[in-house]
Amino acid sequence: MAERPSGRSPKAYRNRAFLDSKEARSLRILAEYLEPKSRLEHYAVDDTVVFMGSARIKSPEKAATEADRAMTVYYEAARELAFRLTQWSKDLDPKERRFVVCTGGGPGIMEAANRGAAEARGMNVGLRISIPIGEGENPYITRELAFRFHYFFMRKFWFAYLAKAVIVFPGGFGTLDELFELLTLVQTRKLTKPMPIVLFGTAYWREVVNFDALVRHGTIDAKDVDLVHWTDSVNDAYDWIVRQLTEHALGRPGPML
Repeated sequence: MAERPSGRSPKAYRNRAFLDSKEARSLRILAEYLEPKSRLEHYAVDDTVVFMGSARIKSPEKAATEADRAMTVYYEAARELAFRLTQWSKDLDPKERRFVVCTGGGPGIMEAANRGAAEARGMNVGLRISIPIGEGENPYITRELAFRFHYFFMRKFWFAYLAKAVIVFPGGFGTLDELFELLTLVQTRKLTKPMPIVLFGTAYWREVVNFDALVRHGTIDAKDVDLVHWTDSVNDAYDWIVRQLTEHALGRPGPML
């Protein structure tokens, strides 16, 4: 009869083989809810302004081709808008952290928004996802608020759960996925809170998504097109978001603009 190995068996919550198994999937999902919740509460992050957009859009310093340089306008717009919104939020109440800039934590538009918030000396959030192509974490995320998720749906939960406004810059499959999930939640009233959504870059978005065709074919209502605010202007985006947040999230009369 074989002898039992000496030493103690590992406790279940320290058993790496079990924790990585399909049987423990529910525990891993729960961890991606509870661990971010604990950290966000510790740093008093009550709500966020979410920036979405392509990881492939480069900063002016890194743009190498003509196509790259043409898209840097969106990088700089996201950077400036995040800077201005962070400055505004910091002036609301020094005891509270309201409307903290939050991104997917990667390069491109995400980097630009984290960078703008960091330049305004504000805390900001990065919700990274572990994927085979290995998008790196940008260096501008507040270190204590840098998260890394395995499950896309848990990452998207945290985008939506704390968001009080969303700004969507040109992007690809991932950005479209995030945008349409939010639009579906708003359209179906699964999100009961007001959710201002800005589509930044009207020419891009009108070419990529033909909302008017959806109305014409009867697959959405005409009023559904008004779920988003279209703009090409940092000033307009800033003014509209501040007005929406002031009226709906802070419960005050909106500023005269």
